[in-house]
Amino acid sequence: MSSWTSLKRPKSPSLTPLAPTSETQKAMVATPADVKDCPNSYVIVIDMPGLKQDEVKVQVEEGNLLVVSGERKREKEKEQGVKYIIKMERRLGKYLKKFQLPENADNEKISASYQEGVLTVTVEKKPPPEPKKPKTVQVQMNSGVVLSFSCDAACLLEPGFRQS
Repeated sequence: MSSWTSLKRPKSPSLTPLAPTSETQKAMVATPADVKDCPNSYVIVIDMPGLKQDEVKVQVEEGNLLVVSGERKREKEKEQGVKYIIKMERRLGKYLKKFQLPENADNEKISASYQEGVLTVTVEKKPPPEPKKPKTVQVQMNSGVVLSFSCDAACLLEPGFRQS
């Protein structure tokens, strides 16, 4: 399984904390993001131009759901005499992106930085689990001889091993 498929947007509406409205769906589609799988972390880069740093929110919700949001509102006209805009092409509205974090993501080690309209979220990976070492069991026989053998979980599953 590639890391891209393990770090994906949720498909189930039950994972979406907001009611699935067309406005929410539009915000999710209109918010571009790149996801990178680095050796020790996942890095998510999201374009959110026009926002101030305090207008950007990064949260981890129940079920390892990473939610990134923000909203750019129309600026109030500061110049006197300006009554309407002749042309308006810059994006206004909500920014929203949701990612289901994989099991190896460390929710306690998430950092975010916002610079020049680009948000970078880094989610550290948990270290891989250490391989289980075989367990050595000493068996005493009635004759007083002590036998030792090692076994890991795989040997218990081999054909011919019987439990008595």
